[in-house]
Amino acid sequence: MNASTSSAAKSAPAHNAPLPPTSSSAGRSSRIAPHSHIKGLGLTPEGYALVDGAGFIGQTNAREACGVVVDLIKSRKFSGRALLLVGAPGTGKTALALAVSHELGAKVPFCPMVGSEVYSTEVKKTEVLAEAFRRAIGLRIKETKEVYEGEVTELTPTEAENPLSGYGKTVSHVILGLKTVKGTKQLRLDPTIYEAILKEKIIVGDVVYIDYATGAVKRVGRSDAYAASYDLESETYVPLPKGEVHKRKELVQDVTLGDLDSANARPQGGQDIMSVMGSLVKSGRTEVTDKLRREVNKIVKGYVDQGVAEVVPGVVFIDEVHMLDIECFTYLNALLESPMAPTVILATNRGNSLVRGTTDIVSPHGIPVDLLDRCMIVKTDAYTKEQIGKVVQARANVEGLKLSPDVLDKLAGEGEKSSLRYALQLLTPASILAKLAGRNQIEAEDINEMNELFLDAKTSASIIAESTSV
Repeated sequence: MNASTSSAAKSAPAHNAPLPPTSSSAGRSSRIAPHSHIKGLGLTPEGYALVDGAGFIGQTNAREACGVVVDLIKSRKFSGRALLLVGAPGTGKTALALAVSHELGAKVPFCPMVGSEVYSTEVKKTEVLAEAFRRAIGLRIKETKEVYEGEVTELTPTEAENPLSGYGKTVSHVILGLKTVKGTKQLRLDPTIYEAILKEKIIVGDVVYIDYATGAVKRVGRSDAYAASYDLESETYVPLPKGEVHKRKELVQDVTLGDLDSANARPQGGQDIMSVMGSLVKSGRTEVTDKLRREVNKIVKGYVDQGVAEVVPGVVFIDEVHMLDIECFTYLNALLESPMAPTVILATNRGNSLVRGTTDIVSPHGIPVDLLDRCMIVKTDAYTKEQIGKVVQARANVEGLKLSPDVLDKLAGEGEKSSLRYALQLLTPASILAKLAGRNQIEAEDINEMNELFLDAKTSASIIAESTSV
């Protein structure tokens, strides 16, 4: 059973800095991902790149080229091909791949991996690639269920003496208040449902639904009444549900073929697709056979033919693709020809390189020519100082950080001298120094101290070169 709710206990900080202020829009701490400001390619309806659109800054030519690729994917004319992004580190290759995924749809699976991940002691190299492809193929299942749905207005657990021992208390039931556009309702729920609510960290202001038959709890998102001027990647704001709290509702559940493969490798319970989903458990990595995948494909095809589900091809992003060897490249060629292959985006920062697994094959970007012929290649350019400043400001806005006027110019200079990635990495630790000093904004002195504490890649390489030459 899935669930959501409850406030988490505050743990003491590992340092002497004051605790950050609690956001009024959400009572949970959320991890801010490096590309949470990217919401798409930022193109006009005619396909031209905006100077600053959908969180994307710079890379005008690359964004417009990716926009053409998105049109090809949507018109189903990109099968058997791959998109290859080439450029120096920190020039937005991962951001472009993520933006393409956003342009294809909010619920489109995005499965990123690094080429070196295939070298595992647990499963074969080709198996890792196959798993990534299967995780990038979504399945949207539609069901009509009787549910309680609404915005949480009250969440009150009631405790009683523990009947199993003479010590302590236990939750006997929980009072849950739900509100919709049409009315409100107060529910008295079993403690097992309260455990599910705690698991998903549901709090007052979240929009949830509870399955009437099974008691399964699902957090839909945060009520848009709590929306702030900016949001974190992990936060989704939704409107207040319409109708009564108790209703029949068509529910949509998104899973991937990779989920179904794993579930069928450890079957439990019934044979229907929801029982298969209920059998997902955390365990060691299990290698799935091609025979089992064919059986899963056959079952999925039956559900699609019945109109119960639809297949949603997603995006596989393989960064540092030059780390794959000749065996993986050969298998990748075969996967691209699969009838249900997702969109494949590759990225590399190499020029002419030896293809791994060979001793004499040198190829552009370290990719065999036969696979390179299948790729549409897009080059990314280095960011200018002005563009770096805009990206730093965008990230500061997302992370809720205040910068003094001269800090932005200083960080832009650092990024131009080393890399955009290094400039962005300085933001959060500099904010910690500012808080320790009792300030609510980052000053130039904080950046100077960061430069004393940390080295960028170019400076580190030059120090090593100097020490080895002595």
